[in-house]
Amino acid sequence: AFATLLALMAALGRLSTFPPFYAVSTFYVSLIRGTPLYLQIFFFFLALPQLGIVLPGLWAGVLALGLNYGAYMSEIFRAGIAAVGKGQREAALAIGMTPRQTMQRIVLPQALRFAIPPTGNEFIAMTKDSALVSATGFVHELMWRATKVGRANFRNLEALIIAAVFYWIMTLILTALQSRLEARMARGDR
Repeated sequence: AFATLLALMAALGRLSTFPPFYAVSTFYVSLIRGTPLYLQIFFFFLALPQLGIVLPGLWAGVLALGLNYGAYMSEIFRAGIAAVGKGQREAALAIGMTPRQTMQRIVLPQALRFAIPPTGNEFIAMTKDSALVSATGFVHELMWRATKVGRANFRNLEALIIAAVFYWIMTLILTALQSRLEARMARGDR
């Protein structure tokens, strides 16, 4: 949810004609896309405490994943918004809609249909990348548990295979949900 909200705000900022919005959005996307997710996780977990901001491992991971995927998804949203024909905007203005109404009622619903397939792929990737948060040692998620159990019982192969199966099942479920959502959104094309 955090990544989606950031993505929409950054996409609108990148399309804005107001220079401060454009500059902040462009800087955010460039900085986050130009640094590794692994570094971002450790930045929020290890570097922020030096500034007096102490985040638990889980929240550092959520913040890093949200910021990272928000930056990548902002480009998806920006492309989706840009894909809506100029004639749609002109028609909305011709019937008296304000630019805000045009965006809310005409542009964003159509852009959503363009953005769902790649956004779904990003959510699947984020689910798998959540394993990186285990590197902090303080977030006891699936990968952390698999390595802990594997080491304790000298059964790393089995523990990691079980973790892989769990990730695969989560990916299959998310892929099925994405397919259903795409089919539902495509109804308007028929």
